[in-house]
Amino acid sequence: MDAPKILYEEGPCFVVAKPAGILTQAPADIESMEQRVRDLIRQREQKTGNFYLGVPHRLDRPVSGALILARHVRACRRLSEQFAGRLVHKIYWAIVEGVVEPISGEWVDWMRKIPGCAKSEIVTADHPEAREARLHYRVLGQTAVGALLEMTPVTGRMHQIRLQAATRGFPVLGDRLYGAQLPFGIQHADERLRSIALHGRFLSFCHPMTGERVDVEAPLTEDWNAVTLPPESL
Repeated sequence: MDAPKILYEEGPCFVVAKPAGILTQAPADIESMEQRVRDLIRQREQKTGNFYLGVPHRLDRPVSGALILARHVRACRRLSEQFAGRLVHKIYWAIVEGVVEPISGEWVDWMRKIPGCAKSEIVTADHPEAREARLHYRVLGQTAVGALLEMTPVTGRMHQIRLQAATRGFPVLGDRLYGAQLPFGIQHADERLRSIALHGRFLSFCHPMTGERVDVEAPLTEDWNAVTLPPESL
């Protein structure tokens, strides 16, 4: 396994850069970011037994970006409470197919996870499983392959950004699950390793033990290097 890139570490709180194509969490026999961080801790601290490592939030397999982990239960619980209380400020970058107009706004939908399927769908507000999905967006510029968006989700639903963009005719590049026609990044033979053009760019939260504000920016991955981004976004 590749060693994870640590973006921030203070006390029991880690923020690492998750590459696309790897699960956030998985059973012990399947590679995941959790397992990579565990291996790093074992090697660095010469640990031989089991130890706690909590994952208070997740990124989809084909998505890259900043991911928080915690070394003990209390820290993980406090971070989870911040996510549940919408106190963590999250910014994503996405390249989507098409020209997005207006150049900024809010998307509000009702959605649900499809039972027995790793996919979500838009439903009516009166659907018994409906959950509100809300995000703010602004166009950072146009690339040769689509619009570069900055997305700030207010809610945290499964595949929310991917579904809300695709429903409006702007699927995220490479996201074939939600209708994308254009590829993104290296086209690995194993489709599970492929990335989509969605990146967790920025996280802002309170340190679970000190209460200090923490701002972390995750650098773009190599898959983004093939796209010439508009100068105003850099």
